[in-house]
Amino acid sequence: MPYLTSAREIRAIVAEYTHAKTLWIDTEVADYKSRNPKLSLIQVLDDAHDMSGDRVYLLDVLEQDDIIAEFIEEIMLNPTIEKVFHNASYDLKLLGNKKAKNITCTLEMAKKIPYYLLPLPNYQLQTIATALCSFNNIDKQEQQSDWGKRPLTEEQIEYAYLDCIYLAQIHSNLLKLQAQANPEPATEDLTILSARYSQIEQQYKLLNSEFEHLQERIKKAMQAQNISETADYKLSSYERTTIKTTFTELATLAQNQGLDLDFPITLTQKLQKDLGQNLEQLSVDIDKTTAWRLTAKTQDTETENE
Repeated sequence: MPYLTSAREIRAIVAEYTHAKTLWIDTEVADYKSRNPKLSLIQVLDDAHDMSGDRVYLLDVLEQDDIIAEFIEEIMLNPTIEKVFHNASYDLKLLGNKKAKNITCTLEMAKKIPYYLLPLPNYQLQTIATALCSFNNIDKQEQQSDWGKRPLTEEQIEYAYLDCIYLAQIHSNLLKLQAQANPEPATEDLTILSARYSQIEQQYKLLNSEFEHLQERIKKAMQAQNISETADYKLSSYERTTIKTTFTELATLAQNQGLDLDFPITLTQKLQKDLGQNLEQLSVDIDKTTAWRLTAKTQDTETENE
């Protein structure tokens, strides 16, 4: 857990990082609620197997804009180095923004994993680390501490290096889940898939039916009992307003007022049918897409086809 403060030491380790394949990076920001947040620390891990923190370097870059600029140039803009963050959009605001290359965000990775494989109440790093990597008693209290004050406390330093370890382990486990969620379609066992699909389909119909029914009963009960909030749910209302007019009136108004209505209109199947051969008189753009529908083959259908 080396804590580097001098520009010389930081430049030396950044030079080493230029040869890395993957880096797991976190940041701590001073005055993060202000209009002028400042980078306080850049924490970097270059070995995902390190659980001790020996390979986590804490780069103290507070008030060292030239060092931050070099880190961005040498590391963040380097397309050959994969940079792994959690909630990367936050860190990138101060580390190269949209110019940064080869960025992996574990927050986005987790969101793309199907819920049944990764059932989480939220996608905070603490939540994922606990559920996916069995890290317990993760304390995020120091996240709100004053990162613009020097010297940093021992608690702040320990907190800073631990996040990189959590991040690397989360990334590793998400890669495994990603592979599980997206196997090669050409090698899938359709017999196993179909059997599981049929089983889940029946369970889904039952659960969805009960879910929708209970939802309506709860809403009606809360309205009847004049209750707007329970320990678990809140009932709120909203109004939908739909404004309709005839196309003729709209066209007349546009002509009289000089309104520009030159925008594409999607022709419904009914409108196409009503237009008939007159459709050929219109200049149309046709977009064709292929959609696939999966339907169950009933026993009766199979019998009829025999």
